[in-house]
Amino acid sequence: MFGKQITLFKLFGFEVRIDLSWLVLGFLITWSLAKGIFPGYYKDFPEATYWWMGVAGALGLFGSIVFHELAHSLVAKRFGVTMKGITLFIFGGVAEMEDEPPGPKAEFFMAIAGPLSSVLLGLILHAASSRGENVSMPLYGVLSYLAVINFILAGFNLLPAYPLDGGRVLRSILWKWKKNLRWATHRASQIGSGFGIALIFFGALNVLRGDIIGGIWQVMIGFFLRNAAQSSYQQVLIRKSLEGEKVERFMKKDPVTAPASLSLQELVENYIYTYHYKMYPVVEKGKLLGCITTRQVKEVPREQWQQRTVGESVSGCSPENTVGPGMDALKALSIMSRTGNSRLMVADADQLIGIISLKDIMGFLSVKFDIGED
Repeated sequence: MFGKQITLFKLFGFEVRIDLSWLVLGFLITWSLAKGIFPGYYKDFPEATYWWMGVAGALGLFGSIVFHELAHSLVAKRFGVTMKGITLFIFGGVAEMEDEPPGPKAEFFMAIAGPLSSVLLGLILHAASSRGENVSMPLYGVLSYLAVINFILAGFNLLPAYPLDGGRVLRSILWKWKKNLRWATHRASQIGSGFGIALIFFGALNVLRGDIIGGIWQVMIGFFLRNAAQSSYQQVLIRKSLEGEKVERFMKKDPVTAPASLSLQELVENYIYTYHYKMYPVVEKGKLLGCITTRQVKEVPREQWQQRTVGESVSGCSPENTVGPGMDALKALSIMSRTGNSRLMVADADQLIGIISLKDIMGFLSVKFDIGED
């Protein structure tokens, strides 16, 4: 879902990150507030005033989204759900969970916490704006805007369109009713996908009617909502399918290894071009030293390949490239997704016992989905 991210700070133990796409949104919001919304409602302010109001409004929206997602995260923590952090991106924010909620009750309270927090913040800002009117009209304008935007944020998120908060509330009700998370997620994601299609349709109509910017935003949000609904359901399928499975079930024993004394030239000619893997464990006298990847080879000038050995370029074992046989396969898949490594070494102490690859896990999932096993 996300591209390049920057960690801004930690709040109550949760990392708050910003996707670079949010910088685009921040600029667009600041510009639209300074050049359109605030001048339209509040006349005859200096140009500089409109711009600082725009900046304040954009920063206030940023804080409002963080507050909304923080409410999700704190309630999730209360129910024992591990949170990866909070990430803001061009379509808002998301509190990233490592696993599904333990039950429908946890899902309901985690989902409803966000909209309720936005309503509370909106009421506080509305009350503050009443006082601000007597102090400064620009301050009143910013606070009034933020109060309204928090009410809108709560209302939009309460739409029963999974994975929006309202869709998660719906999923919790269906989950409670049928006692089946997969079925509940499937139904909720279908509704969410339907909302996305509807937004795309009405957005296209608005473009044809002349509301080009508003229509394009509706279309973009519609595509995002539809894709998010489908991918969220796929994530549930993967989690349920890999539940309880360990790395040792998927690992390939006796993998191809490269000796530390091998030159990079020999590695390329006799291993990479022969086996077509991008990563090779490096073993010396039965001891696992680490691994060598095609990326590392590429960093060495080609004229040095003949003299440079694998042992001189090896990357040591780390949580980024090495897992244990008893680790949950889902966690190994998460490491692959986070690091971009499609193959991980499976080791016990300094002994290599196998390789687990993304291809093997996805092959298992494909077969399991084909036969329709729950």
